[in-house]
Amino acid sequence: MLTEVAATRYVTPLREGGSLPGIVEADDLGTYVMKFTGAGQGRKSLVAEVVCGGLARRLGLRVPDLVRIWLDPVIGLAEPDQEVQALLKSSGGLNLGMDYLPGSLGFDPLAYEVGPAEAGRVLWFDALTANVDRSWRNPNLLVWHGDLWLIDHGAALIWHHNWPSADASAARPYDASDHVLAPFRPDLAGAVADLAPRVTPDLVADALADVPDAWLADEPGFDAPDDVRAAYVRVLTARAAGIHERITIGPPTPDRPSRAPGWLTGRLDPTRGGTK
Repeated sequence: MLTEVAATRYVTPLREGGSLPGIVEADDLGTYVMKFTGAGQGRKSLVAEVVCGGLARRLGLRVPDLVRIWLDPVIGLAEPDQEVQALLKSSGGLNLGMDYLPGSLGFDPLAYEVGPAEAGRVLWFDALTANVDRSWRNPNLLVWHGDLWLIDHGAALIWHHNWPSADASAARPYDASDHVLAPFRPDLAGAVADLAPRVTPDLVADALADVPDAWLADEPGFDAPDDVRAAYVRVLTARAAGIHERITIGPPTPDRPSRAPGWLTGRLDPTRGGTK
């Protein structure tokens, strides 16, 4: 179960994200990037964060620690920004926090080398979770103490916005042509061998147990939060079994360098018109 803390001070908004997350301090003396239930994306973006963060951690990928943050809307009364004040007022109760990584830098593929093994693991994980938000335009990766950290999974699990078609989504392909790590020759075969057998119903259910019932309640087509959890387990385990066969990375093109494995690091195969 995720640790629960209470927000004591709203520090500043992070305007890079569409959901307007903010940095807050909490009663455990920690500092967190907080994502709000009152944001436009709604509670499902928080569910995706918890599920993906929990799965990533259980599979050995680096993600900031997550906590449940209790927010008293009164904190918003002193906020001069009307947009932020409205967000705080509409997000009373449980919200989600990610450990703030001080001194971390946004991932730059021109400045940071990623090995094929790690690139393959991250890309396979994003295919599993149908994450459309790890592109070269918006990497959602941080470098902290020399290591790669995964953040911002609110746009993943896109099929949970339409449950009647969710089971069919397990077989949908994943186009990784724009994936920020595509240029690093990701070792997908190694990732599949290591990670796929570990995505068992028990492991996924363990990650789902961290999602508060309130964020799963009243889901159309389900009688109870545990029924929704079971649906996530079913889709994710089915997807893990065969998604590696449906991952594609397009060929290099003049206007889409992200499609070219090795483009950013000068390791293109000369038979494909690049350098080696």
